[in-house]
Amino acid sequence: MHFSKILYPGFQKAAKLKNANQRFKDIKMLEISEFSEITIKQILTQLEADHEITAKLPGDGFLHIEKELPYLLIYRKRVNDTGTQRMFNSEASYLIIGNSDFESYQELIFKISDQLSPQFKSYLLLEIYAGENNSNCFKIRGPAKRLPSSLDLLKSELLKVNDFFSGIYLQAKIFDTPNRHKEGDKALMEIEQTKQSGAVLISLEIPPVYRDDENAVYPVFFRGFRNFVLKAIHKAVFDFIRVQTSCGVASYNALGTKYLKDKIFEIDKKLAKIERSYQFLWLVSPSNIHEIKEEFFNSHYKNVLDYHYRLLPIDPDVLKRELYNLNIEEVDDPAMSYLFRAKREELDQQITMLSERGTQNFFYNSIRLYKGIGNNLSEEAGKILREITEEDAGPEGEMVDAKGFSSLARREFDYFQEQDEAFTCKVHIRKDVNIMMVSQGELYVPADYKMKKTEARALIQHEVGTHVLTYYNGTQQPLELLSSGLADYDPLQEGIAVLAEFLVDGLTANRLRTLAGRVIAGSALIEGGDFQQIFSLLTKDYGFSPERGFNITSRIMQGGGFLKDIIYLKGLVELKEYLQKDGELEPLLAGKYALQHQHIIKELTERKVLKPGTLRPSYLLTEDIEEKLNLIKEGLPLSKMITQ
Repeated sequence: MHFSKILYPGFQKAAKLKNANQRFKDIKMLEISEFSEITIKQILTQLEADHEITAKLPGDGFLHIEKELPYLLIYRKRVNDTGTQRMFNSEASYLIIGNSDFESYQELIFKISDQLSPQFKSYLLLEIYAGENNSNCFKIRGPAKRLPSSLDLLKSELLKVNDFFSGIYLQAKIFDTPNRHKEGDKALMEIEQTKQSGAVLISLEIPPVYRDDENAVYPVFFRGFRNFVLKAIHKAVFDFIRVQTSCGVASYNALGTKYLKDKIFEIDKKLAKIERSYQFLWLVSPSNIHEIKEEFFNSHYKNVLDYHYRLLPIDPDVLKRELYNLNIEEVDDPAMSYLFRAKREELDQQITMLSERGTQNFFYNSIRLYKGIGNNLSEEAGKILREITEEDAGPEGEMVDAKGFSSLARREFDYFQEQDEAFTCKVHIRKDVNIMMVSQGELYVPADYKMKKTEARALIQHEVGTHVLTYYNGTQQPLELLSSGLADYDPLQEGIAVLAEFLVDGLTANRLRTLAGRVIAGSALIEGGDFQQIFSLLTKDYGFSPERGFNITSRIMQGGGFLKDIIYLKGLVELKEYLQKDGELEPLLAGKYALQHQHIIKELTERKVLKPGTLRPSYLLTEDIEEKLNLIKEGLPLSKMITQ
């Protein structure tokens, strides 16, 4: 069981982990109020020494260049040009030409190119500007014969715009011309100057479909359109880098900025703080579950007491106001904007559900939050229950109590500390805890807990090898949300945790049946089943014992109908499909995120914003790990994953 928050007020001890949520080193900011031979030399000197620079320039101009990037995006400030500058002012290498002293900007561009082109063998200058309001064409101006693959790629990527956005019908054309600037503008550099400096100059005219005739931006469309255009530019620039330069950039994903702005860290911290202000799973679980169970069994499975819930420690309206006061729409980094908006929506749904506990609306929002139950998942659950019968508890045999389990957990913690001496998470044996859980990287074990040795080995890798490990790895990232969890991270977390049970030969028949039973119960709930009907379905049709049937049913009915329990099997099914498509397991352990974030995490890692996971679980070192993973990739049925 994984809880990312404090579930029992007063007993959670803060984990003393190394705080890695620090900004990358600040680039020294130059402030140039007036161009001169001295100030331009100052810019070039810092660029030569640090290979990167950030500078405020005359006329409200701006320069930002990060290491190892042989290109510069350029934009000239203009009146009545709303939105265009925002297209790329969070990029890794760009110049905003201010509205004064254009000749000095020309000199600066020439000297930057002249200084950097020998290092990379070539240097790309890409000017971006908006076309006329009625324009319907991306116009690429550049040396078509000299850069055929890069310009053709840019054109083909931009032509995909009509597949992404309906009703705009845009074109893309290449113009092989020496005039690579907007009509009426002065050239950034003459062609002979580009040759002299080792640079290649191209321009991209963008149809301003992201704003109306009065220059008001369409905010939602702009966000998607900007992300689309930047991706096309990155792919074309990477092709130029790959073909024309000696730069070692590994992919177009690495072309985003390595330095997140302060605004991003502020929003990240505030989202994490809002999530920590309430304990979602604790607040939607009944406080009288023991009484509910006793009455249900005493009445021969007929009477179900009303669920009672704990008082809310927060005001949902106030918390939502705080949530939507975050200016996420001002985040121009496409990857971070997407992650933040998704997390805000998830928190919004959770807060709404807290105010609707015990109502039908809670159930409807639960379907939305956990994305319902697809046919594939229902079929997998039914197949498992048809092929696997419930096992009797049998003789106790070798049992592990709370102290024995804690000893096993500490061995795993010792292994983590060998990898990173800053790891200081602990195991706590508590009399006031009735379920095993992980809270903020600390493991809590009920004092009266007992289990078989096989189950203990599996639980170690489920709770410690997955939930503790990904929490700690998340704390080593610069974003707090990677330790508390990005939106919809739970299915992948539990999928990895259950897979870990299989990898250590600890996934039992009853365990897998329980995960499948939760899906069957969820499906029955969606179809209108009540408590007694779902319990009867599980026990009479699917052979669950009354004890297991009650546990599954009582959990699915909490709050008014709660689908969270479907995520265990759902996560395992999705993870299996991911691995069958040659996905890698270890990168998924770098923090708490969802499979749909995998490409963004990869991009941020290649941009050096994030880093690979600090800790590795011990099961990755077992002799047969590759053999077992290959069985999964080759399509091993879930019903064959159990310990025999």
